[in-house]
Amino acid sequence: MAAAGTVPAGTFPSLMAEGTLLCRRGEYGKALACFNNALKLRAGDKHGLVARSKCYLKLGDTENALKDAEASLQNDKTFSKGLYQKAETLYTMGDFEFALVFYHRGYRLRPELQKFRLGIEKSQEAIINCIGSPSSVKLENKEDLCFISRQAESKHTTQKPQIKLTKDQKWTRKQEPVRNPKTERQLLGELYADKAYLEKLLKDEDLMESSTKQGIKVADLVLSGISYLDTRSDFWQQQKPIYARVRERKLRQQRWIRDKKRNAAEVGRYIVKSMEDIDMLLTGDSPEESCKKAERVLKTIRGWPDNEVPNKKELIGNLYSCIGNAQLEMGQMEAALQSHKMDLEFARQNDLPDAVSRALDNIGRVYARIGKFQQAIDTWEKKIPMAKSSLEKTWLFHEIGRCYLELNKAEAAQNYGQKSLQSADEEGDAEWQLHATVLVAQAQGKGITTNFALRMETACLFSILVKTFLPFNSQSNCSGQDLSLETCLINYCCSLGLGLTQMLSFVCYSKIKGLPVCNHPL
Repeated sequence: MAAAGTVPAGTFPSLMAEGTLLCRRGEYGKALACFNNALKLRAGDKHGLVARSKCYLKLGDTENALKDAEASLQNDKTFSKGLYQKAETLYTMGDFEFALVFYHRGYRLRPELQKFRLGIEKSQEAIINCIGSPSSVKLENKEDLCFISRQAESKHTTQKPQIKLTKDQKWTRKQEPVRNPKTERQLLGELYADKAYLEKLLKDEDLMESSTKQGIKVADLVLSGISYLDTRSDFWQQQKPIYARVRERKLRQQRWIRDKKRNAAEVGRYIVKSMEDIDMLLTGDSPEESCKKAERVLKTIRGWPDNEVPNKKELIGNLYSCIGNAQLEMGQMEAALQSHKMDLEFARQNDLPDAVSRALDNIGRVYARIGKFQQAIDTWEKKIPMAKSSLEKTWLFHEIGRCYLELNKAEAAQNYGQKSLQSADEEGDAEWQLHATVLVAQAQGKGITTNFALRMETACLFSILVKTFLPFNSQSNCSGQDLSLETCLINYCCSLGLGLTQMLSFVCYSKIKGLPVCNHPL
């Protein structure tokens, strides 16, 4: 700081900028020196006074902070920054009513500034915490009011004057009666441990006699820290008394109990709605949105207690399954495989057989999609004992047969095709009967190229089918000509645009349904 009577080095704007920067860094002592120098260059500058007032307030010197705030308003009563700074200082001093007055003045002048509205709200809240809500107070005049005057006199005599303590007076502070530790802990919160540590340091006489490199006694630093915490404790006691904190805690507990009662129904509705949205997005060609939604719901549900979520374990597995299905539709095969494996692992850990069956189904589909047919077969074969209906077995046998067909294992493909056909017959599902018949025919077609005996058997079957199902008349392409059965079959296939394998499946399906070939819907 420049000596008294000398002109400080620098300009007013540069000193103000430097002081503001130091304030932001938390170096309030250095910032105060900059603002003092700036005000020497431009005495009474309202912006400089407000800046120095803020610095004083940060240092806990509310008296000087208030003086500077009032000085900034001396020539301009409508200076909004000065009004706000004075209101903040009064609020910090615990004069909530006067602070509210100046917050209101600033708000009327600058209603677009949110800080004034927030100041009004916090002042009103502090006042209500101190005296209670007017609606909750009912005054009754049953006796005389002498006790009020006696109470005021007692309060006046016990009220401590706000004066600065000398060093000798500070040392006597240790012997003063202390506040209830429980009350102090509630007021200071996390800072209570800091105060306890500082008070413990006071007992170390050697440390208290030592000094810092700057020549400041450690005892002064410790006592100033304790004094600051006491000041803040008194302020917080005014701002929100203990009884207000107790009332707030009770209200919070009541809200928690009330929320918990209605939580079960709300959780159920949230889960149902979320699962419907996930399914709708997936079926509506929006797999990416479906995946994101399922991941958000999974994260939310994992954070809820088990007793608040019905069937939480099953739901988590189902969400992994939904995520895997969406990833499969997006072409993210490895991610889909991992999601379905998570579903399988979770299902096995929690003994959920239906979920195990679902996960095996989905894992097999992913393997089949990426061309790992043997892994798909191994996975689906584990699912066979879990199949609960003939229709499920029909689909499962058909998919396994298709995988064997892709691996050029015609015999195994034909075997599973026949199993699929048998299950389809039991279910009475004509569509799956056709699919199974096509699989058998394709498997037999693959085998024709390597097995002469089977080729002869298939030729005989073609002859029988042609004789039985193809009424070669004027509507056929034979026109009564003396053609071989093979030629007639080929001509008929060509007229329908069918291949040989499709023709075999077509006539087998017609036989199953009892339809004449010429009237088939194809």
